[in-house]
Amino acid sequence: MGEPQPPPPDGGLVTAEEEMVGLRDGPGRTLGLGAAVALVVGNIVGTGIFVMPASLAAYGTVSLVAMVLCTVGAIAMALVFGKLGARVPAGGGPYAYAREAFGEFIGFWSAWSFWLTAWIGNASIAVAWVAYVNYFVPWDSTLGKIVIALVGLWIPALINMLGAKNMALFQTITTILKFAPLLFVGVVGLFFIRGGNFGPFLAEGAGFGATMAAISAAGAITLFIYSGVESVTIAAEKVKDPKRNIGRASLIGVLACAVLYLLSTVAVMGTVPHDRLVSSTAPFADAINTMFGGTWGGGIMAACAIVSGIGALNGWTMLVAEMPLAAAKDGMFPTLFAKESRRGAPVNGILIGTILTSLMAVFAYFQEDAFTSVVLLASFTTAIPYFFSAAAQLFWLYTGERQVNKANLAKDVVIALLAMLFAFWIVYGSGGQAVLLAMLFMLIGVPVYIWLKAKRGEYGPRELSRGIQNK
Repeated sequence: MGEPQPPPPDGGLVTAEEEMVGLRDGPGRTLGLGAAVALVVGNIVGTGIFVMPASLAAYGTVSLVAMVLCTVGAIAMALVFGKLGARVPAGGGPYAYAREAFGEFIGFWSAWSFWLTAWIGNASIAVAWVAYVNYFVPWDSTLGKIVIALVGLWIPALINMLGAKNMALFQTITTILKFAPLLFVGVVGLFFIRGGNFGPFLAEGAGFGATMAAISAAGAITLFIYSGVESVTIAAEKVKDPKRNIGRASLIGVLACAVLYLLSTVAVMGTVPHDRLVSSTAPFADAINTMFGGTWGGGIMAACAIVSGIGALNGWTMLVAEMPLAAAKDGMFPTLFAKESRRGAPVNGILIGTILTSLMAVFAYFQEDAFTSVVLLASFTTAIPYFFSAAAQLFWLYTGERQVNKANLAKDVVIALLAMLFAFWIVYGSGGQAVLLAMLFMLIGVPVYIWLKAKRGEYGPRELSRGIQNK
């Protein structure tokens, strides 16, 4: 017999739930807390932050109110995902939560919606990313832009196919490289603020109606830049100690982004005169040039935007494969999405998602205002899994289907309701045209669901189908 082994710190007790979902750290769990936070921050902070101050300035400083409201909603969503991640830590994120609470069809629809969000949203990031690459590589013909976009999409795909460990390292490096200079502008810029630069509270109109309209319009722009808060819940199967780290990574990541967004936007608005800012195509570069003189700020911020964009594409490429991977394992997505390489990478999901993103990016370059349309479309498809995740939390709190801490019940209910309102606001801010087109994409998923059920010979929910077949 060998030497007796000491018991693990927890006494060696393994619950049935831990045994079922594999909560013990193993070779597949390569993402620690730092890497999980980097995944959240890297996916939230894309290229939008680099043009946002100019877009918001068009509505006046009331847009800062919209930013605060969006920040509250994003924090509430992060807290909800933290609670849900602790209860259902097996991976799949919003798909798993909706399926556990409301059944397989709602789970499938959430997975389908998020899958649409991932590859459609990646196309919008790629289009914005190309604009910054053109600063150094002035190949701005339609063909040139398409080639650059495809390079930007397939580099992260190759990195992801090397496995989660390599993807996490790349994500951590790009997150640091893009976070540091933006935070520098946000902090140092505060010392260069001039009150006269902010412009009017309302750029157009007056009164309560105009104020609410401006807040809603500015909110529609701000809402999408917080998408990605759910990132770590989807990759839960690759996170070490998921019961603790999912919630902590989600909250830390969103709070870090909120500080970055608010500080940098206020700094840019207070540094660049309002009339110049409204028409600026590179507001951060203009802010640096105003603070220190010269024209070197444009090159620095273009480089930061390139790093930021490639980091966001890297993280979202992971998510475009991880959500269908979790659904495919439950029979809720085609089985080809369940295939993993020796390194644990969902290769088919990565390849299919990147091909679809590439087609969407090519399509964008033949449309006049495709970028805005794609962003709003992705905003709506984001709202569906957000809404059902918040609803799942309310379901667990109210029905007693899961154990809850009664002392914290009221607080958790308020947070879940705020998260639901956040999802409602995303839908409202997306606009009628985007909602209509997104619903058509969503309805395409229904025949896919029917096909999956037919392949299994099921009619209705699985439990009902088994009962009918046994009669």
